[in-house]
Amino acid sequence: MSASDTLKLEKGARAWLITTGFQPTHEPLWVEALTHGSTGEDRDYQRLEFLGDRVLGLTIADWLFGELTGAEGALAQRLNALVSKRTCASVARSIGIAKHVRLGKQARDDGAANSDNVLGDVMESLLGAAFLDSGFTATQSLIRTLWAGEHGGGAGKSKHPKSALQEWAAGNQRRPPRYELVDRSGPDHAATFTVRVTVNNVGSAQATASSKQEAETAAAENFMETFG
Repeated sequence: MSASDTLKLEKGARAWLITTGFQPTHEPLWVEALTHGSTGEDRDYQRLEFLGDRVLGLTIADWLFGELTGAEGALAQRLNALVSKRTCASVARSIGIAKHVRLGKQARDDGAANSDNVLGDVMESLLGAAFLDSGFTATQSLIRTLWAGEHGGGAGKSKHPKSALQEWAAGNQRRPPRYELVDRSGPDHAATFTVRVTVNNVGSAQATASSKQEAETAAAENFMETFG
């Protein structure tokens, strides 16, 4: 048995986890989930973060699928917003993770405890630990509780059409959308622009407007209505 297998949570960290809704039974697992690589210890949260990210993604996807009747594009847009690093960091802040993250002195002095990347990563690592220690059903229930505010809010509901298309393409393992000006007509004071947007191996859509930017936006919106 290695030294890391006998690690114990600090009393305050254990009480905080229980109050938050976690059920820390195998304590070394939770110590690992709270440990940043800057400590130089044998184990840090990266592997648990990898696992927690997948548990979170499946939980949110199942949640959205059961509640929304929109097309795949709308579901993907909401999913991407709710599992984003920013949202994970927001949830982490709401439950006070920052004071319990185990950091090396330099990382703490540099403000890592308040970094979106660190907080989001630790949030996911705790979900990974919860999955291993308590199982999927308990973790799924906890995620629904912790994410209730984000789910009920505006995350991913209203997004600029070009941003929504960009996320849709990424979520479906496609190359980024390609915008092409296919026509410009009329005098300078009353010009019209026609833009085509294409996603490789999916299709294309186009729109005409009084500026190139507006045409790109309308084309992205037309694409999502057709293919999303």
